Amino acid sequence: MKKKHLIPVMPVRNGKVGGQDGVKLAGFYSDNGADAILVFDLAQTDQEHEQNLGLLKEMARRAEIPVYAGGHIRRVEDVKKILYAGCEKAVLNYGRPGNVEMTGEVSKRFGREKIAFSISEASQYTARLPELGSMVFWSGDQQICPFGGELPVISVSTAASDEAVIEVLSNKWADGIAAAYFSSEAADLMSLKQKAAKRGLKMDVLESSVGWSELKLNSDGLIPVVVQDYRTEEVLMVAYMNEEAFDETLKTGRMTYWSRSRQELWVKGMTSGHFQYVKSLSVDCDNDTILAKVSQIGAACHTGNRTCFYRDMVKKECRVSNPLEVFERVYGVIRDRKEHPKEGSYTNYLFDKGIDKILKKVGEECTELVIAAKNPDPEEIKYEMSDLLYHAMVLMVERGVTWEDITQELANR
Repeated sequence: MKKKHLIPVMPVRNGKVGGQDGVKLAGFYSDNGADAILVFDLAQTDQEHEQNLGLLKEMARRAEIPVYAGGHIRRVEDVKKILYAGCEKAVLNYGRPGNVEMTGEVSKRFGREKIAFSISEASQYTARLPELGSMVFWSGDQQICPFGGELPVISVSTAASDEAVIEVLSNKWADGIAAAYFSSEAADLMSLKQKAAKRGLKMDVLESSVGWSELKLNSDGLIPVVVQDYRTEEVLMVAYMNEEAFDETLKTGRMTYWSRSRQELWVKGMTSGHFQYVKSLSVDCDNDTILAKVSQIGAACHTGNRTCFYRDMVKKECRVSNPLEVFERVYGVIRDRKEHPKEGSYTNYLFDKGIDKILKKVGEECTELVIAAKNPDPEEIKYEMSDLLYHAMVLMVERGVTWEDITQELANR
């Protein structure tokens, strides 16, 4: 049985989502059980479209789930802008003949996995669409979808209750539902998923392959939990769980512990807002310690520090070679040079000369790397590649692109 997906709908006008903060709302959906987000750009003008794209970029950066976007697609360039904003798919409205005509071109240029279709009538679906795209948003008859099974189909529905949502999801052709019903911060998507799962539907809920009874507990009936940031693998804190906390964590997707000092259940972030959202739970070889990888909102430590392990007791000088740490550290130095210029700095020389000089150096380093690659000595390649990456990072800082932007884009491909 295929998993069913819950997808909130976000209509964007004048760079806003109704009267709500679009970026905050995207983060809420991402953290609280949505499987993806569907954005409709309702711009009336090209200027408004550009404004909406700016918001779309910030929403995609904040969300840790796929963002799909459609609306105001008039040309191939609009599809490119949506994908470059960080969206996983651009949704072509098949009620517009121009969108139908450009399908082949955008599919070839960006890849079929980046293209989805918004279809309201069965006649708009053709046998070629599975070759050209990867998903259909169906707003036609909610009881029947004649092409279900040929591509994943998401029902764009007016369902306005949990029961109505579950009824739509119960259709064999429906891979998910996109609805305004759960498009607010009052939505309890995890609860809705649990309710649907109890009806026999396969939902993306947290299920442990190891039961609580299989874990080895300490004398207080607790198990220690080591908590890591899922992106950087930085150790954030250590806490304890009892069975109730373990079950609540699986049910809500938010890390929940047992407070030994207060002798009560403790949802991390309930007071501070610094919630931890589960990405994975692993158990060690002895079944007596859990490793939780989480998306951390704000600081993990009550002192306000990002991690509870912010004080060094013993530290030996060593060369850090973790790729992400190295890239972030060098990027940070380059950004600091831009914000706090240092006399005699080559980096500041590049910033002072401007974008044309930076681009010229990137081009020169590309050429030198190509020449080095013709040489059988890999040492030369490493040297020239490092030069290229440094100058690329100068360009990134100049244009406000971060390593997180780059890694997200690579992850989407």
